[in-house]
Amino acid sequence: MPVLRIDREGLRLDGEPFRIISGALHYFRVHPGQWRDRLRKARLLGLNTVDTYVPWNLHEPRPGEFRADGGLDLERFLELARDEGLYVLLRPGPYICGEWEGGGLPAWLLADPDIRLRSTDPRFLGAVERFLAELMPRVAPYLGSRGGPVLAVQVENEFGAYGDDQPYLLRLAEILREQGVDVPLFTCDQPGDLARGSLPGVLATANFGSRVAENLDRLRAHQPEGPLMCTEFWNGWFDRWGGLHAARPAESAAADLDRLLAAGASVNLYMFHGGTNFGFTNGANDKHTYRPTLTSYDYDAPLDEAGDPTPKYAAFREVIARYAPVPDAPLPEPSKKLSQLGVRLPQRAPLFSRLPALGTAIAADRPLTMEELAAGHGAGDGLGFVLYQARLDAAGPVLLHVPAVRDRAQVFLDGQPVGVLERESHEHSLAFTVPDGGAELSLLVENQGRVNYGQAVHDRKGLLGPVTANGTPITGWSSRSLPLDDLTGLVFADAGPGPAVGPAFHRGEFDLAEPADTYLELDGWTKGCAWVNGFALGRYWSRGPQRRLYVPGTALRRGRNEIVVLELHAALRNVVDLRDTPDLGPTEE
Repeated sequence: MPVLRIDREGLRLDGEPFRIISGALHYFRVHPGQWRDRLRKARLLGLNTVDTYVPWNLHEPRPGEFRADGGLDLERFLELARDEGLYVLLRPGPYICGEWEGGGLPAWLLADPDIRLRSTDPRFLGAVERFLAELMPRVAPYLGSRGGPVLAVQVENEFGAYGDDQPYLLRLAEILREQGVDVPLFTCDQPGDLARGSLPGVLATANFGSRVAENLDRLRAHQPEGPLMCTEFWNGWFDRWGGLHAARPAESAAADLDRLLAAGASVNLYMFHGGTNFGFTNGANDKHTYRPTLTSYDYDAPLDEAGDPTPKYAAFREVIARYAPVPDAPLPEPSKKLSQLGVRLPQRAPLFSRLPALGTAIAADRPLTMEELAAGHGAGDGLGFVLYQARLDAAGPVLLHVPAVRDRAQVFLDGQPVGVLERESHEHSLAFTVPDGGAELSLLVENQGRVNYGQAVHDRKGLLGPVTANGTPITGWSSRSLPLDDLTGLVFADAGPGPAVGPAFHRGEFDLAEPADTYLELDGWTKGCAWVNGFALGRYWSRGPQRRLYVPGTALRRGRNEIVVLELHAALRNVVDLRDTPDLGPTEE
């Protein structure tokens, strides 16, 4: 029974001194068919533990609807970790940050206009209690105290960077204990936030990526006794649309890892394997400018997005071997990749003519937010798109004004595009002319990812505030959530000649003798999202830096496979390519 204890000297496992050498591996960012492979590579690196967040928003997409199947089968992930001989650090939030949609907080919480997230607000804490009452009994058999791999459980996540609310943190710790968590609890914060984010009697740990001695000294000053641990050793970084691909030299990261281990500290690599923000799950940052995270979460980690060793893998393994046993085995080989160029997508389904198959329109005097649609009408899960439509009866010039666009609105008049309004821009007005007899106004709004850090996590999506035409509020709206989580009802037809003008779905098929990992390249396409065999790969955007979407080989099959692409604007060709190498764009110097 692996029982972890914390005393004045450090960590003890079953009474013996113990050091955690861990790596972050988020089960929800990896295709479940690849979990075993990634866990095996964690062990071969010399790790004795893996760390994972738990995304509340995926496990409870609508109030009271708990999911733990497929890629959310946390129990299976914990079993596989145990089978591989690895321990687990479990980080159930309720807030997880992680460049994840809304920091893992469910969108439906924001249907209440004045709810205070991450606080003692009873509406928030009540929802947290109900979630943990569903989650923790499933986890309980895997706690170390019951012979399972889970050594410790985190309380919240970097709360010191958000607020100063000890009663909130204390109540979270109480809830975990009430739900049977009898293994050690811990908190993690950046060194300057330790006082606000830690709890008496709970192990405080720190997050940083450099200045090891300085940051460990700050942790020791805050916590004079007990083990030192860096819960997030940032060995890479994440990317955003419109930026450059972040990279950190292996030599630099390995040198700092060596300093950590030489100081006797425990460590968790963030990330060991970053994986992918599949579907619509990426988060965003908003420090005065909204910046959505892109689909790849490669993170320049020891394992790349496809699970292949990078130079950091070998460099970290060499460092770890100086301080702990490392398996006597060769470095893992890269997985097989496939290349198939010129895959045609000859079938098309225009979005506006397929709306009944995608979502239900809800009538109201004003545009309803995505959160209101999800919580109040059971429409969608707060992800994807929402389509707003209203009738403009008066002919003549119109100045359309939207107080707040969350996050990107394509504007159409009788189905014809007239412009785009973006959150990053401070100008949310558009001029056009309504023809005689009036016209139908449509705004297709994309949630590009809820903010995952800071007070801006109160990030409601859609059209916020009264939409006006020449200063007069427009009424008589329909709001239609388009989560795009089930495309089986779409009817496609041959596209015929001519340019592929969106928004429209494009479909094609290709045959494989043997599935393998690959990368979907959409050269000549503008912006949208893609699916393979119904599995949501994520978003693409010609803005870059990411140029190809990772396609897990486990999402493919022998024989006939299907690709569906939703292009929001226009494509220069109805062809895509499957490549055998990634392209995350130019790298930061």
